[in-house]
Amino acid sequence: MKFAPRDYQRAIIRHIIGNKRCAVWASMGSGKSASTLTALEELHLIEGVYPALVIAPLRVATSVWSGEVSKWETLRHLRVSPIVGSALERSHALQQNAEIYTINYENLPWMVEHVGDDWPFHTVIADESTKLKSYRLRQGTLRAKALASVAHTKVDRFIELTGTPAPNGLADLWGQMHFLDQGSRLGRTHTAFTDRWFRPSYDGYGIEPLAHAQQEIQNKLRDICITVTAADYMDLPPLIENTLLVDLPPAARQIYRAMEKEMFAQIGAHDVEAFNAAAKTNKCLQLANGAAYVDDAGAFEEVHQAKLDALEDIIEEAAGAPVLVAYQFRSDLVRILKRFKTACALDKNPQTICDWNARKIPILVAHPASAGHGLNLQVGGNILAFFSSGWNLEHDMQILERIGPTRQFQSGLNREVYVHRIVARNTVDELVAERRAGKQSVQQILLDYMKRSTSNA
Repeated sequence: MKFAPRDYQRAIIRHIIGNKRCAVWASMGSGKSASTLTALEELHLIEGVYPALVIAPLRVATSVWSGEVSKWETLRHLRVSPIVGSALERSHALQQNAEIYTINYENLPWMVEHVGDDWPFHTVIADESTKLKSYRLRQGTLRAKALASVAHTKVDRFIELTGTPAPNGLADLWGQMHFLDQGSRLGRTHTAFTDRWFRPSYDGYGIEPLAHAQQEIQNKLRDICITVTAADYMDLPPLIENTLLVDLPPAARQIYRAMEKEMFAQIGAHDVEAFNAAAKTNKCLQLANGAAYVDDAGAFEEVHQAKLDALEDIIEEAAGAPVLVAYQFRSDLVRILKRFKTACALDKNPQTICDWNARKIPILVAHPASAGHGLNLQVGGNILAFFSSGWNLEHDMQILERIGPTRQFQSGLNREVYVHRIVARNTVDELVAERRAGKQSVQQILLDYMKRSTSNA
């Protein structure tokens, strides 16, 4: 089967061809990988773009890009060498003759040191580029610093791909953009960036953008960033979201209030203390879910089953249809598996995903951080229940997209997607939901602006 780009995929191809260093913000399932490879194939006729290095999450680096090449007749001639595994296996992969090499972000420092001055890659593609957001000139993660040491001196083309460019707000953009322009748009240093467009948050934690920041930052980035949303070009099935509010039982509410106000609570036979605000928030989230850790070894005490009861209602309402359940804490997973005997935890065994997609698993329980990039779960079901809430918007969006409308459409499944969020009333659960919604609105404004500026160009 030949890759015949749709209109929005042709827009991605044109953008990459026309910009040596650029970002593609495209919704999951929109064909970013195939469009990028097609653009490189066209560029290969007039300039040297190979070998190209794709940096991606481990699962994506291991199988997704090679799978994309094998899927399309027009790309099947490309050779892909995944640089994964042990140091010996990675060294062997680097010695293979290929056009595309893939590596996970964690192994970047090793590879930069391993190849030294003999950097061979003309093109670098950062898949899920938000992993570069922590870059700083004098600090930040080792992987981002390792990539920065070659990004502007030894790389001809640098392409960033993500569906979530600013999951935690505008502050996520500086590190990513610095790999494209060395700070010419948003400031050479992170301090210059924050001094110009941010101020300390009123609650004392972190920073927040000034009133003029969003518009000015968008204007700065409009020439090198493109937004593509598959929903604008496809008749996608609807996404139906539902919030289930649950009330803590009186005894659990008393424990929760003690932790919230005094940073100390008696939980079972244990005295549990939070030593700072972050620890208190974490304990309150655990209590809202129904159990809290009582020691450093991972032991926990259950204080209520209100969320388990709500999850049971969701499963019963599904009437036998499979349900994907997202959790945050290990204690959540243990309690869900104990309550629902037909539930199964998502693990690294490929057979688990096969069984889910064959609808052999009624309830699949997954942490959002492990159920994101590279997983296709849409065939197995169209119902997602968030048992517990987390601060990371990107993780939430990733697990949702595993069964989301775009994936359903691409698989020929014309069915609605149902998302249930179980929220404990009058707890930090509600604050997490508000913060998550705020972050999403900032990101959505950014994506919509780039979409409009591209169509008007």
